Amino acid sequence: MPSDSPSTATENCKGCRTSVRIPPHEVQRILDEYLRDHPQPLADEPTIHRRLKTCAACEDLQYSTTCRHCGCLVAILAHLKGKQCPHPEGAKW
Repeated sequence: MPSDSPSTATENCKGCRTSVRIPPHEVQRILDEYLRDHPQPLADEPTIHRRLKTCAACEDLQYSTTCRHCGCLVAILAHLKGKQCPHPEGAKW
């Protein structure tokens, strides 16, 4: 019977691969491209830093980049002022 542990869930995830590990310059490129099509306000630097620190400590962060609950790159999600943590047991930020 398959385990429901986060590490097993990550290994069995068909959508996630090691290619989700991206360098900071790629995060910025993706964010810029996203904002061209979806303009919206950005969070300030202290808020982004706090959000990323919270995500880094979360047991549901996969590959150090991806939220298990929404599939988003947390480095992108944390920049968007109007977004919240998608954790199903309550937003952590």
